[in-house]
Amino acid sequence: MPASKIKERFGNRVRELRREKNLTQEGLADKSGLHYTYIGVVERGQKNVSLENIEKIVKALNVSLAEFFSAFK
Repeated sequence: MPASKIKERFGNRVRELRREKNLTQEGLADKSGLHYTYIGVVERGQKNVSLENIEKIVKALNVSLAEFFSAFK
């Protein structure tokens, strides 16, 4: 899978779960300790996210890594 596709899929999954949790990008940013503009570029698939930031985002969404990545099957 091309790198851009995995970034898009990751971003789409973040957006999907964020909306399910009724969070704005700003709300997710506050919970994760990241900037809201960073969340935006992640959701648009424009950022190659570090493992540390993946962990912050997943924890802020209150899901396990397994649940987060289950959509990638």
